[in-house]
Amino acid sequence: MNIAAITLDLDDTLWPIAPVIARAEERLDAWLKIHCPRAAAAYPIATMRALRERVAAENPHLSHDFTAQRCLSLERALIPHGYTSAQVDAAFAEYYAARNEVECYADALPALERLVAHYPLVSLSNGNADLRRIGLDRFFRFSVSARECGVSKPAPAIFHAACDALGLPTHAVLHVGDDAELDVAGAHAAGMHSAWVNRNGAPWSGAEPPHLSVSNLHELVDRLLQPSFPATSVSALA
Repeated sequence: MNIAAITLDLDDTLWPIAPVIARAEERLDAWLKIHCPRAAAAYPIATMRALRERVAAENPHLSHDFTAQRCLSLERALIPHGYTSAQVDAAFAEYYAARNEVECYADALPALERLVAHYPLVSLSNGNADLRRIGLDRFFRFSVSARECGVSKPAPAIFHAACDALGLPTHAVLHVGDDAELDVAGAHAAGMHSAWVNRNGAPWSGAEPPHLSVSNLHELVDRLLQPSFPATSVSALA
């Protein structure tokens, strides 16, 4: 079966997310110390993080919406200390600006340049990154996010939303991501092919293995652009 398009995860596939979130939390904390010092004193970084986790646990209906979770956390931290919804919005804006200051893996941009010359690309993410702000939107036909879709990976519906928007059957689309459950198992449940980006050389621990397993995006592109690939099933390349 030929692959006609590719969906790509973002966080930990194109860039490492942990340092991005850590920096965003630091920026938020610094902003709060200046503009909302009472809330900053009550919610230093570790305490604010715990509040965010508690809000997520208490609101499972927001599991697909990291923006809503973060805003609700800020409301709970700021409003009781006498601050307003305008300050909540400003605090989130500070956090979100930093959240979109990512440093891509060295292989990401060259791989995107090569891939986009051969396949339509769609971003498919549970996160709330803004590709326009990051400067990567030029590589993608469109983006599908859990927040906009109303469900998150590994639910088949979010994968189906991307395929439907592409106008392609699921078996004609390859999903690329780093997470065994969210990306690989999710893609399989949706009827799609999968490529696992295993940057750390971890052993496979899931159920059905990915159709492709690569150590980085350079390797992915090299595999996909083999001369024999257009006439070859992706499963035959595993």
